[in-house]
Amino acid sequence: MINYTTTYRNMADLKGICTLQKANLKKNLSDQEIETYGFVTVDHSLEMLENLNAIEPQIVAKDDKEVVGYVLAMTKQSKSDIPIILPMFEEFEKIDYKGQLVSEYNYMVVGQVCVHKNYRGKGVFEKCLQLYKDTFANRYDFCITEIALTNHRSRNAHKKVGFKEIHIYTDLYQTPWVIVLWDWNDSNVNTQE
Repeated sequence: MINYTTTYRNMADLKGICTLQKANLKKNLSDQEIETYGFVTVDHSLEMLENLNAIEPQIVAKDDKEVVGYVLAMTKQSKSDIPIILPMFEEFEKIDYKGQLVSEYNYMVVGQVCVHKNYRGKGVFEKCLQLYKDTFANRYDFCITEIALTNHRSRNAHKKVGFKEIHIYTDLYQTPWVIVLWDWNDSNVNTQE
């Protein structure tokens, strides 16, 4: 049975996130695996995860003691800690959402989502994000993230939960990204409740 929880002060779960992440990094997958399963881009060190976890807990799905899915929680406070995603935060300074710049809201960033390939299609992604919403919606206006434009599996999964694609940009490395936002106060989105 899969248990959904937060990583509050749990080093074993953070190590489990690192293990699952490494297995799904784009650089560690074949082209066929990338197309079929999707991928994660940022390689977070255990120290990076500890720093994120000191601000807000991370969301994990565990089968017994093994982490089989996770959603990383990141706030504005961490924007300089992971240089590769700094361009995303810079884009938030340009994007208008409901008459206000995204950067002016109190938002959470979905730092990364990953589900073990043997657990995909079983609702783990949706249940992790529902716990993310349940954990943070009372303190933040919405959650937002970027997805590689070519990561069709991830884009479709995020849309299914209720994320809306609000902006596309190309970073300094010529990688196109789509910024997606899940407005927890918008009654017109599918929240899987």
